[in-house]
Amino acid sequence: MLNLTLWLNAPTWYVAFSGGLDSTVLLHQLADYTRNHPAPSLRAIHVHHGLQAAADAWPDHCRAVCAALGVELDVIPVQIAPGASLEQAARNARYGAFEARLGAGEVLFTGQHRDDQAETLLFRLLRGAGLRGLSAMPQQRPLGQGSLVRPLLGLSRQQLQTYADMHGLVWVDDPSNSDTAFARNFLRGEVFPILRQRWPQAEANLARSAEHLGEALGLLDELADSDLASACDNAPLHWLGLDSLSLEALTALSPARQRNALQFWLSQRTRLPDSRHWVGWNDLRDAAADACPVWRLTDGELHRSHGRIWWLSGDWLAAVSGDYPWLDSGKPLRLPGNGSVRLMSGLPGEGLHIRYRQGGEVMQPPGRGRRDLKRLLNELQVPQFVRPRLPLLYRGEQLLAVANLPELAQADCQLHWLPPTSVQGLS
Repeated sequence: MLNLTLWLNAPTWYVAFSGGLDSTVLLHQLADYTRNHPAPSLRAIHVHHGLQAAADAWPDHCRAVCAALGVELDVIPVQIAPGASLEQAARNARYGAFEARLGAGEVLFTGQHRDDQAETLLFRLLRGAGLRGLSAMPQQRPLGQGSLVRPLLGLSRQQLQTYADMHGLVWVDDPSNSDTAFARNFLRGEVFPILRQRWPQAEANLARSAEHLGEALGLLDELADSDLASACDNAPLHWLGLDSLSLEALTALSPARQRNALQFWLSQRTRLPDSRHWVGWNDLRDAAADACPVWRLTDGELHRSHGRIWWLSGDWLAAVSGDYPWLDSGKPLRLPGNGSVRLMSGLPGEGLHIRYRQGGEVMQPPGRGRRDLKRLLNELQVPQFVRPRLPLLYRGEQLLAVANLPELAQADCQLHWLPPTSVQGLS
């Protein structure tokens, strides 16, 4: 019997239902539980990748299984992005569909089991993964607005097979599972049978090792959290809404602790680079003091400016341009891809418009005479990556105010900018 106590308060339970053995057993157990115990409503999700002809029949099979169990089924077709790894592209599309479907507090149950845990460990060992990659798949992790839960991790594939046979369950077999050109299939079909001949408990022992590695990772995460405490302090320009770290605090750590702290921090924002690509951190850290280096990662970028490293993603990675007339300065003005601005001013509102920097701008801050805007921004230590996005308020050709910088505004004329959020991708 599954232990589901921790998730009984969820608004809805979903099952990732491929129609294969693992998800069929999971769906059957959850349907049985919800019939006999107070529980959230249960729905199944079948993601249709359309990668092979045989898969076209699977949605109908899943509908029949769900109808027999009295479970509603959602079939979601997805497009697979081209790339080097078909397996990874299909996984990304599948989890993207799950994440989009989950509402606040809802739970998605998936059918990974103990043998999957062992295969994952060996697969990642052979790829040279570090501790974060080798640690066990967690029983629960955040996914979108809800949670992903793996209730079968303590059971072997053979135990699931026995349960399915006992209850007369019917499932589909993916023909691609026998294609040993795929690395995981090779491990499952060729390597593990040999290992079992010599070590009958190979899967169980590897899964246990993954749990030990997960515990060690937890300790390193605690160390990273402690190391990052001072690096997060005294962040300037809070109105940017961007995450940043003090470079001085990071470089005070040993190189190994620098990488550990950054891995922990970045893992919440992007897919991590492998060890061969950590030279990007060295280049960012060791660049000249007046340089503005960038480390490009899968889901965003790290920029260095004025002694801090800043995480940028989403709209922050796209250029902005244009000239936007402000017809009613009493209302906020939305800027495409760049948030919105509002004006606090006693000046007449006619003829106002918003521009972005093009170079050579001059303004006259109160009591200072005419000055180059570039020099004024340097004095205020505005990061280089912010400057092209700063909304500038003009009347005609006269620059009246720079957003969110009270020092750079005419008297009684303050321009308030709400920047775009730094949206993060899948992690």
